[in-house]
Amino acid sequence: MPGVLDSDAGRAAARLLREGELTVEGRMPWSSNGTFLVTVDLGDESCRGVYKPVKGERPLWDFPPGLYRREAAAFELSEVLGFGVVPPTVVRDGPFGTGSVQLFVPADFEQHYFTLLEQRPDLHDQLRTICAFDVVANNTDRKGGHCLLGLDGKVWAIDNGLCFAADFKLRTVIWDFAGETLGDELLGPLCHLAEVVPPRVAALLDDDEVAALQARAAALVTRAAFPHDRTGQRYPWPLV
Repeated sequence: MPGVLDSDAGRAAARLLREGELTVEGRMPWSSNGTFLVTVDLGDESCRGVYKPVKGERPLWDFPPGLYRREAAAFELSEVLGFGVVPPTVVRDGPFGTGSVQLFVPADFEQHYFTLLEQRPDLHDQLRTICAFDVVANNTDRKGGHCLLGLDGKVWAIDNGLCFAADFKLRTVIWDFAGETLGDELLGPLCHLAEVVPPRVAALLDDDEVAALQARAAALVTRAAFPHDRTGQRYPWPLV
């Protein structure tokens, strides 16, 4: 499974996000933290991005400030695994200070995890990939609406700021594949992660979070199957 940056378009998007000038268009609706739609311009190149400055983060009891680093770490993890499920995301300065900037994904916003699960069996393998990603990243907030069906026909995983806690805190709507065996296309990259966390990911996390990430990868490889929620309580709210 190639990552986003294996394509010329992906590399160009990451460069544009990192080096371009940011102009705020407005605040994104329904966001609990300060999240802004921006245009990114660099010479003749332009795109839209989603900018999340640290100054806009609400204090959380279970995560320290700096969720923007986790957004970037999620992208880097997706890339090193070759999953390519997280849009290009960089850490940089912006109009409201340091934060993450993620490539805005034009999408069919009527679609989400539950509609895709019911109506699009052809996309189930992509949902399985996001499921494996969330387990190893320890995603604490995978709502259905965080699975976007891009106009490119790809399912993208967005809003990844509540990931990578050292303590196991998985909360997700993606439990429908529980018990299924992980395919080699997922197991192979996870085996490598269980051996070593690449520096591009580790640099964005604390040491205990890096160790926990490696341990979760090893546990998933040992199990070789998608986990069950034995408690019935590991769901985010709202579900979408």
